[in-house]
Amino acid sequence: MSSVPKPAPQSERQAFYRKIDKASVAPLWEVLHDLITHAPKTACVPAIYKWQELHPYVLESGGLITAQEAERRVLVLENPGLRGQSRITQSLYAGLQLILPGEVARAHRHSQSALRFIMSGSGAYTAVQGERVTMHPGDFIITPSWTWHDHGNPGDEPVIWLDGLDVPIVELFGAQFMERMEAQSQRTSHSEGESLARFGANMLPVNYVPGSRTSPLFWYPYERSREALATLAKAEAPHPAHGHKLQYVNPATGGFPMPTIATFLQLLPQSFSGKSYRSTDSTVFAVVEGKGRACFGDETLHFEPQDVFVMPSWTAYSLHADQECVLFSFSDRPVQVALDLWREQA
Repeated sequence: MSSVPKPAPQSERQAFYRKIDKASVAPLWEVLHDLITHAPKTACVPAIYKWQELHPYVLESGGLITAQEAERRVLVLENPGLRGQSRITQSLYAGLQLILPGEVARAHRHSQSALRFIMSGSGAYTAVQGERVTMHPGDFIITPSWTWHDHGNPGDEPVIWLDGLDVPIVELFGAQFMERMEAQSQRTSHSEGESLARFGANMLPVNYVPGSRTSPLFWYPYERSREALATLAKAEAPHPAHGHKLQYVNPATGGFPMPTIATFLQLLPQSFSGKSYRSTDSTVFAVVEGKGRACFGDETLHFEPQDVFVMPSWTAYSLHADQECVLFSFSDRPVQVALDLWREQA
């Protein structure tokens, strides 16, 4: 007599499922193949956000709502596969923020970590935990988790930057907190460039002990980063997939500048034709200089300065430069590395 149970009729199984549903349990075997897949599966899709199309919309928003009313006047870059979820990848948020001359975006703080990458305009500032820094195109600026920050524009032109935040990651853990300062702007107690002098010259203060996994250097000027890329381009051959690519680092640890977001800057020489590459961290790119193409499958995204494009997890793509190009990018790689999940394939 066989001890192997015979498959039950489908009707009997469905009746069982309805019965156990009342106890808030469900059969794993019905969903296992969707939960644990052969390769990464995401609703995030490759997409490009064209500056020439979005720039007028961003400026138009300035006439519809003030920075004071909006708190942060931002157009969220929603991934076409994730509409309505305020995210550009499954784990990251991105948006284009505008501050007009004479405006102040009030001081607040939140548990989410944020980056700013300046897209256009000069003369505005961001203040982080008592230190102001004037923003210029191409600058990468960090707002660490739970630090007071506000923005202002005493200049004479609109300033727009790309925001990148780990909102979905923090939401996953149910750790969202936000607090507003009573005053619109925080009092600055540090001179501009103080953190750059203290941490940005391959030196650290004597007896310095990191108090956070976030970089103590919160302003990475584009001029310095661009010069480093140019020097590398003269000294060595480009990587077959990335061209000349550098990772922004925490100068106190040598690790990622933020615990949840990695940031990079890369130069593609003119006529560069990159090899196919893929990795598990979905990546958001912002074009700083030059024109080129990102190719995946049979499709091509043509990019030019100030465009933003995204490549999802485990999507094989290649980068090609019609002119010399500089690309800024960010991803959730630090989280994946910390959890032993990150993987790449070239």
